[in-house]
Amino acid sequence: MLSLLPERLDRMLLLGAHCDDIAIGAGGALLELCRAHPGVTVTALVLTGGGSLREEEERAALTAFCPGAKLEVTVLDLPDGRVPTRWERAKLALEELRTHGEPDLIFASSAHDAHQDHRTLAELVPTVFRDHLTLGYEILKWDGDLAQPSVYLPLAEPVLREKIAKLHEHYGSQRDRVWFDAETFGGLARIRGVQCHARYAEAFHIAKLVLGVAPLPSGDPMDGIR
Repeated sequence: MLSLLPERLDRMLLLGAHCDDIAIGAGGALLELCRAHPGVTVTALVLTGGGSLREEEERAALTAFCPGAKLEVTVLDLPDGRVPTRWERAKLALEELRTHGEPDLIFASSAHDAHQDHRTLAELVPTVFRDHLTLGYEILKWDGDLAQPSVYLPLAEPVLREKIAKLHEHYGSQRDRVWFDAETFGGLARIRGVQCHARYAEAFHIAKLVLGVAPLPSGDPMDGIR
């Protein structure tokens, strides 16, 4: 298997519809990448939860999940479950982020996600970030919308345990959810691990991949083809 991650990682962009989406979908990846690239700039945008306890949880959680990073977090106050009706404001927020620089890697919702807020965000991302490496994370839920991923990040068992512990530590408001438990997070990670010859893994979806080839030597562009 080949690596998609750039050798140099200076800027990461994290996008979520709700506080906890990013950490649930890519928490292990964040722990690994931030430790492998100390001082990386991480910009996070969450569309809902602004001005509430959930924003406080998100800020503390992302600080914990991005050790050593230069972190900037913005949490908007769009209504939960109504993001499609606030399409313009969400789009403007993404376009404003686009002016801050070119991210080397983006984590965002997956386009097939059945939750209307997640799906709207996923549809907006490529309209603003058209030529960027964007990995769509997955979130297990009642809807049964899991699709077969094509990108995997193996996680060592201590990293998975750390991810689960941080989720429970920082998202207290979600602990009464039937899906918010160690068996859910660990079970999906075990399945994805089996699929990439690892014990545990996080998995992602990618919409487009362009293969690069060595440039032709100067001269006739048909040289070597005839």
